[in-house]
Amino acid sequence: MSQDMYAGVITEKLSLKEYQVRNILKLLDDGATIPFISRYRKEATGSLDELQIAEIQQQNKRLIELDERRETILKSIDEQEKLTPELKEKIKDATYLPELEDLYLPYKPKRKTRASIAKEKGLEPLAKLLMSQKEPDVEKKATQFITKEVPEIEDALQGARDIVAEWISETGKARKQLRYLFEQWAIIESKVIKGKEEEGDKYSDYFETNEPLSRCASHRLLAILRGEQEGFLRITIRPDQDKALEILNRNFVIGDNDASRHVMQAAEDSYKRLIAPSLETESRNLAKEKADTEAIRVFAENLRQLLLAPPLGQKNVLAIDPGFRTGCKVVCLDKQGTLLHNENIYPHQPQKETKQAARKITSLVNAYKIEAIAIGNGTAGRETEYFIKGLKLDRKVQVFVVSENGASVYSASATAREEFPEFDVTVRGSVSIGRRLMDPLAELVKIDPKSIGVGQYQHDVNQGKLKDGLDRVVESCVNMVGVEVNTASKHLLTYVSGLGPQLAQNIVDYRTENGPYNTRSELKKVKRMGGKAYQQAAGFLRISNGQNPLDNTAVHPESYIVVELMARDQNCKVEELVADKERISLIDLKKYLSEETGMPTLKDIREELLKSGRDPREIIKVFEFDSRVKNINDLQEGMILPGIVTNITNFGAFVDVGVKQDGLVHISNLKNEFVKNPADVVKLHQHVKVKVLQVDENRNRIQLSMKDVGK
Repeated sequence: MSQDMYAGVITEKLSLKEYQVRNILKLLDDGATIPFISRYRKEATGSLDELQIAEIQQQNKRLIELDERRETILKSIDEQEKLTPELKEKIKDATYLPELEDLYLPYKPKRKTRASIAKEKGLEPLAKLLMSQKEPDVEKKATQFITKEVPEIEDALQGARDIVAEWISETGKARKQLRYLFEQWAIIESKVIKGKEEEGDKYSDYFETNEPLSRCASHRLLAILRGEQEGFLRITIRPDQDKALEILNRNFVIGDNDASRHVMQAAEDSYKRLIAPSLETESRNLAKEKADTEAIRVFAENLRQLLLAPPLGQKNVLAIDPGFRTGCKVVCLDKQGTLLHNENIYPHQPQKETKQAARKITSLVNAYKIEAIAIGNGTAGRETEYFIKGLKLDRKVQVFVVSENGASVYSASATAREEFPEFDVTVRGSVSIGRRLMDPLAELVKIDPKSIGVGQYQHDVNQGKLKDGLDRVVESCVNMVGVEVNTASKHLLTYVSGLGPQLAQNIVDYRTENGPYNTRSELKKVKRMGGKAYQQAAGFLRISNGQNPLDNTAVHPESYIVVELMARDQNCKVEELVADKERISLIDLKKYLSEETGMPTLKDIREELLKSGRDPREIIKVFEFDSRVKNINDLQEGMILPGIVTNITNFGAFVDVGVKQDGLVHISNLKNEFVKNPADVVKLHQHVKVKVLQVDENRNRIQLSMKDVGK
């Protein structure tokens, strides 16, 4: 299938305009990235967003894989000298993989089967007699097939039925009808394996479940499959057997004689032994794929919110990785996140060196002109927060509790060892806590997204698809915010459109050797920075305080000439036009339309001129937990508490109320009205008020509600 044909298929499937799909496929084929296409080629795409472009890319990939499989199948059948013109046409016309595999099934090389053994014994003619259902006395005919290998009449008839059963299982029309039955009416049933009740208690919700597969929520399906994998549950996925047999009988039983009854018997055997297991596997895989897609979507949305969390910005920060017995690791960072000092304090039990710790923190705050303190939210986090907030410091300092998720993974990583080869994991972890307060995006890109802790069942889903999905989110967020090229780490630069690890390293090396970049065009001097890479990356790289004010905006260098014309028409310089709302409001965009620059690009340029250099993320807010609660046993039903949303799933949101165990606000308790998607109501790291509904200390479970809690 040609790319033009791909474009036609994708256009119809996604209900888009054909020019949009054609242009996007061409841009992707030319090496353009999704963020670049979405941001700087709106005229070509009709302003499609990144998700739509990614879906076109995925559909194109599926069609390519389908064609590759089609060619393999055609070659295999041709080598068997069984490829008729009619079959070839059917294979070429197949539009989805199951249809293609059904056509291939009769020709697919097999290991020995009951049918192939029966054929070797010469029973295929008897099978054809049964299938025709015209022979009134099949037993009499069967006597003609008695041999040393087939000593009894029943042996001959059984062998013939085995052949018929295989023929039935390989008939595309019947498989298609049964596949539809599975899709619409299959029931997933899970039961606990006898003797595993106590050991598998965490799966007790699924010890006796029965529901339509089509209605089984993604998180439930993934939980059930995990329970099966761990050896606690047994799963079946089947529609009503009588309905399935009715379909087969309708397709293959054409008479009412002895031969017909043998065919009916063969059809039942075919369904139970061959078709049902095959379609059950197919249904399971398809349901798993859909569940994976949904789980990855939820994870990706959570990750996006986490990466775009409000940054504190460039301030002197004191960061603390709390602990009891081992003490609290304290680090001081300058405005660029450079490590200036580290040491331990022991304000808690068992040492309880509270006064010494207080003096030390006060001294460090003054010595390093600390403007904010970041405290990890792990073990001893609440206790350390109260200790710090109880200090009488000589200067105004904001105190923030910061999520530690993934900090331990970072601190033990090759990236952390490369950054801080002379320090241990505790220092690296504290630095990560401080830096993720200053700029969550810049710090979190160093951590495998799976380890950040904002997904569910991330170890159960397809790992390749998970990585692709999360990498796309990281790339999207990095390019949406933009990257200051003179301060960014190579890890952050890696995700910039068109770069990658090697070019990112080369950009840092050039900066180290030659000092800060003064203009975007200077990037062309970087080793291996070709024209295509520069085109893809330039608009997402920022240079503040450079020679050209446009270098600190998302205006692409290819559009600088347009801005220069706008400035000339306003009788001013470009630097005077930038952020001058009055002058910008006078610009008539229609004057600057051309073949290369359409209205979508001109509107984007105007928007960038208005908000030159402004970070698109929100402003960070200080949060405080309720001082009455520190542990789960401090909670009482009916309490209304402040909390922070830490994770969002399809069945609700998890909220940290400061007791080391997140509580669940079930989707039914998010709002007084029906909620279809929790992400429509809450966002990650949102500050909320919740009511305690139920506390189960034994199972470490907290049920919360956001209904009727006030503002």
